[in-house]
Amino acid sequence: MANTLTEAQITTAKARSRLGLGVHWRRLDTEAHLGYRKGKRSGVWLVRWRNHYDGADYRQAPIGIANDINDKPAEGTLTFDQATKEARDYVARSRTVAAAQAAGPAPTVLTAVEAYINERNARDSRRSGREVRSDAGHRLRRYVLGQEKRGNQEAIPAAPLAAVELHALKEDDLLTWRDELPEELKATTKQRLTNDLKAALNAAWPRLSAEQKKLNPTFLAIVKDGFKAERIDDDDDASTARDNQILTDAQVGNLLRAAAEIDAEQESEGDLYRLVVCLAATGARFAQVRRMRVSNAQLKERRLMMPGSYKGRGGNGGSVPIPVGDDVIEVLLPAIVGRPKEAPLFERWSYEQEPHSITWKRSERGPWKTAELTRPWRAIRQRAGLPEVIPYSLRHTSIVRGLRNGLPIQQVAKLHNTSVTMIERHYAKYIATALEALARAAVVPLVPQQGGNVVTIAGRGR
Repeated sequence: MANTLTEAQITTAKARSRLGLGVHWRRLDTEAHLGYRKGKRSGVWLVRWRNHYDGADYRQAPIGIANDINDKPAEGTLTFDQATKEARDYVARSRTVAAAQAAGPAPTVLTAVEAYINERNARDSRRSGREVRSDAGHRLRRYVLGQEKRGNQEAIPAAPLAAVELHALKEDDLLTWRDELPEELKATTKQRLTNDLKAALNAAWPRLSAEQKKLNPTFLAIVKDGFKAERIDDDDDASTARDNQILTDAQVGNLLRAAAEIDAEQESEGDLYRLVVCLAATGARFAQVRRMRVSNAQLKERRLMMPGSYKGRGGNGGSVPIPVGDDVIEVLLPAIVGRPKEAPLFERWSYEQEPHSITWKRSERGPWKTAELTRPWRAIRQRAGLPEVIPYSLRHTSIVRGLRNGLPIQQVAKLHNTSVTMIERHYAKYIATALEALARAAVVPLVPQQGGNVVTIAGRGR
């Protein structure tokens, strides 16, 4: 190509009609040109460009068919202005890809999610004291990265989104992925999954090189807009499920009696019973209770200092004092008296299989682990005649109990290590009922009575 470009008159259909057969060029920038190839029957728009990063020769690509009849937009053809826009966009995309390749292997959604899963697994392993896989990792592998065939479980292909390079990520990519999630997934499950993927992509931004950040400076805005929270449409279902988990005092008592019986049958030495009693008395999450230390039980003050939850964006450090009754303290005493202050308050026996035998024996005592309440809880709820009740029902019940007893919403939220917003969102009708009860208690007789009959107010007609 000559160093000096002679630009052709290709801006209008009339001007193009006077050109001879062949290709005619017009400048887009110093190293990009819009071309018009005139044929015997019709004309075609072309673009050629040179990438700044690879220094290669000019590349060329077709853009579309030219509208050589008039200069008005028409389906299937492009005017000069339309072709110019298409050409500029094409060159910009090509140069972005070239720049990403020059900066090194282009990071993708897959690499971002894998890095995030590794970070979450490492964090959860540190917290539990053993090698574990995070819940976020399970969700993201199933619905983003894909999974290989495991036993009777069929292989799950990766979502198309996984292959998208971060510099080329668009809002539509995220919306399409979200729309293609299985319809049978609950709205709350979809939102958790969405939050996991959003966190993975946001975490990838600091790891990108300065050059890669230049390629898509709107990356964080794209992630934010693509994952805007949608209104959960199954609020009625969620509310009904929560109603079924609000227990009466008698039902809580049945669960505790069942826990004591299962504990005795399994020779757990009170470990299981103490744990369930604490869950019922405090309304705390299992993840909080299992992290308690002996020093968190303050006998003289009759209170438990509950560690903050890992949920949320920090701010949950320290402990919250929760008053408990003498009956709860009495149950916990065997785990407190004579034990070091830094020892875990709730422990249980672990078992190991004897070599060359099917016999299991006790190995050592240690703190409860993430999923170890699942199996004994099944036995507890069956024994109590409450087959649908989950451990979290003790938390729901504790929150509602506080509201019904007239505690301020702020205090209920503080005791349960959550926010006023969450309490108002999920327990609104219980708040309304509790406030009505308080208002009713303030009602006093106002209408004067005499001899058991209502006195007619003076001035009123009969």
